[in-house]
Amino acid sequence: MADLVFKISPDIILGSYCASRIGTFAKERGSRFMLILDPVLKAQATTNAITESLTSRDVEFFVFDEAYGTPDTELINRALELARDAHIHGVIAVGGTAVQSVAQAVCAVYHEVHDLYTFVDGSKPMCAPLPLLSIPSTIRSIFLFTDTIPVVDSRNRQLRLLNIQSGLCRQAIFDPNLYVSLTDNQLSSITLETLCLAVDALVSQKATFFSDMLAEKSLEILGQAVHPATQMSVSATREMLLAQGGCLVSLATAVSAPGPAVLIGLSAYARHNIAHALITTILFPYYIECFSQYKADRIQKVARILRLEGADGSPEAAVAACADFIRQKIAVAKLPSRLKDLELTMDQLSLVAEDAGQLDLMNGLSRSMTADDLFELIKKAY
Repeated sequence: MADLVFKISPDIILGSYCASRIGTFAKERGSRFMLILDPVLKAQATTNAITESLTSRDVEFFVFDEAYGTPDTELINRALELARDAHIHGVIAVGGTAVQSVAQAVCAVYHEVHDLYTFVDGSKPMCAPLPLLSIPSTIRSIFLFTDTIPVVDSRNRQLRLLNIQSGLCRQAIFDPNLYVSLTDNQLSSITLETLCLAVDALVSQKATFFSDMLAEKSLEILGQAVHPATQMSVSATREMLLAQGGCLVSLATAVSAPGPAVLIGLSAYARHNIAHALITTILFPYYIECFSQYKADRIQKVARILRLEGADGSPEAAVAACADFIRQKIAVAKLPSRLKDLELTMDQLSLVAEDAGQLDLMNGLSRSMTADDLFELIKKAY
């Protein structure tokens, strides 16, 4: 088990309508902000409460709502130019992966004299970052508490990891009211991806007793959210349970690492602009079945936490029970169960495997893997 080295700087606030307090939090860090907003959220009541909170506290801001699709370098450069022209004091990010990555990148390189591609190619920003106030709208935020973020290199559509300064995010707000913008399919796939991240944290080579604690508690909470019968025995709403589980998973991922299904999903998202949660969900049961040969005891723990039938049998039976559970959830949600259903060719997916294979995050997987191993997983799910 890896040594625990845990540093966390953002204040974390979780609860209904807590996003409407953003004006108070922003006022503590400046008076002029860039609000990077997911276009899907523009007409939502919670978003109106956010802008009203800023206005009523005399916080100047302008809205950047161009984060459609992937967080590519062209989009980041456009946002960065606007931020510098406005001489902002910080960034507020309300949205999913693309919004959060654009916001983190703007904060990281705002004061740098070198261009963005210097850092995309591996250099680490040296200047102090702008403060970021983050409000994730998709349950989990995989890279919110890490010192690397995913960006898409517009020169070749390849996923790259941009190094950022520690402590860049100053405030993380998890508000379940933002999840109403998600469709049923989106909510189902993101929930399953969040479960996958919890499993990743448990089996990662970087796992510690601390990441285990976070992952196990997140699995317990997420299990309550996805089991209808269990929901009746707890006072929290499904959305609140998802917010709690997503927050814990985000922390667990920061002190361990995402797994191969997530890395493939992110790389496919970069190349083909397909929701990474959907790709991860399709790969998830096949990824679980890989554990029948190693770390099956860890998956048995997952099965017990989720209270799956067969969890107390052999470790191999527990692995099968977990895989079946995920497939049942995919079927109930009417999500695609095979990668071929997404109209991706094997040639396209081979490039995705190569992209994922070159990421430094490969060092945190449950076992040593190469791009060829990732492609084998893809072939099983195709």
